[in-house]
Amino acid sequence: MNRLLIRPGAIGDCLLSFPALEHLRTDYTEVWIPSAVAPLVQFADQVRPLAATGIDLLGIGDMAVPAGLRERLARFDEIVSWYGSKRPEFRAALLNINPRCVFHSALPDCPVHAVDFFSRQVGAPDGSYPRLQLKPAATRDAIVVHPFSGSKSKNWPLDRFREAAERMPCAVEWVAGPEQQLEGALRFESLCDLAEHIAGARLYIGNDSGITHLAVAVDVPTLALFGPTEPAIWAPRGENVTVLRGTPIESLPVTAVISTAHRLLGLRGYSAPT
Repeated sequence: MNRLLIRPGAIGDCLLSFPALEHLRTDYTEVWIPSAVAPLVQFADQVRPLAATGIDLLGIGDMAVPAGLRERLARFDEIVSWYGSKRPEFRAALLNINPRCVFHSALPDCPVHAVDFFSRQVGAPDGSYPRLQLKPAATRDAIVVHPFSGSKSKNWPLDRFREAAERMPCAVEWVAGPEQQLEGALRFESLCDLAEHIAGARLYIGNDSGITHLAVAVDVPTLALFGPTEPAIWAPRGENVTVLRGTPIESLPVTAVISTAHRLLGLRGYSAPT
């Protein structure tokens, strides 16, 4: 059996769905997913960047289906799509090409953890978590910090991150994406390169972001700082993750982050300055 999995979404959303996608692996499995996430898919026979497939043009008025796309879609024994679940015109166009399609919601619509929500959609068991098998960069006595996310409301203030960094017991390495302004931050060509770098650190600290999910997936001890989003649904799932929450996130004390980081590093005896 050959099966196509179509998964849109931000980095974190995609990573949280990896256990469900992997559960659907069959004799031949092809995955269409956003280009940034594509290098992280380790369980498929073929991975294509979603934007390069032309799938976004399906169901848009009288627009012609891109050359080769119809034939490619028609050859799969089954297509499982999280793309276009709320676009009836897209679903109709895809079903017209290949009637062996299953559509799922791309975001949780009930109060269960996102990993379990996506897993239940495909009949996979609860309790799984995303895991990436990557070769770590050189092991370092360092903490990696990524102080951004997809929303300002989810960002612990940058000056708080800097204050906490000054009181850490080892070197702090700041990382940022190509569009994120942070002087002196390390930047990487791909998420695989970033993941390998994070994997060599002693600890990762970040907001509710895709990069925080990435850190947990490479099994680095992770301190995730949450604000308005619900950790019971969106917290990274893994064996080495600790969540601190402030509502709003600005209410999360610097001392709580520092003391938790010390504990995760195996250090005792930190006390807040008086």
